[in-house]
Amino acid sequence: MADLPSNADAIADAKISPGDDYEEIREQDRYLPIANIARIMKNTLPENAKIAKDSKETVQECVSEFISFITSEASDKCLQEKRKTINGDDLLWAMSTLGFDKYVEPLKLYLSKYREAVRGDKPDKAAARASANAASAAASAANAANAVNASAASANVNAGGVAGQTKS
Repeated sequence: MADLPSNADAIADAKISPGDDYEEIREQDRYLPIANIARIMKNTLPENAKIAKDSKETVQECVSEFISFITSEASDKCLQEKRKTINGDDLLWAMSTLGFDKYVEPLKLYLSKYREAVRGDKPDKAAARASANAASAAASAANAANAVNASAASANVNAGGVAGQTKS
């Protein structure tokens, strides 16, 4: 009986034509930069806390997945409404729909204040684009802080320090 090719072989041998919808996405393009994640994690922990590399990578993956999850729901809403642009209100609606209600009110307040600040500085079209980015950034920051708190118990986070670990 002949050996069947492994999935890895099948994937490697697959040919993608230019018209296909498939596009290979590099890992660095799927996740937020680890330096940004580490900075947020450090800001929520005591100054002398150490954070293991695998803890940073786990939070990086969780936060990136959370953003994709919320954005996908907001995108579906925009498609149903035949709109091409996701705005901050769409992201807040998606968060509420997906059960993240406790974040919606603080983010509405943040988004409102941000829109007021931007209105004084830039034209309306740029403000709308910036407000959508701000809502997404605020959502990711809120989730990163919660992911850190939730994973701190099981991750290699040690306020006293562990030999061989460095704070980075």
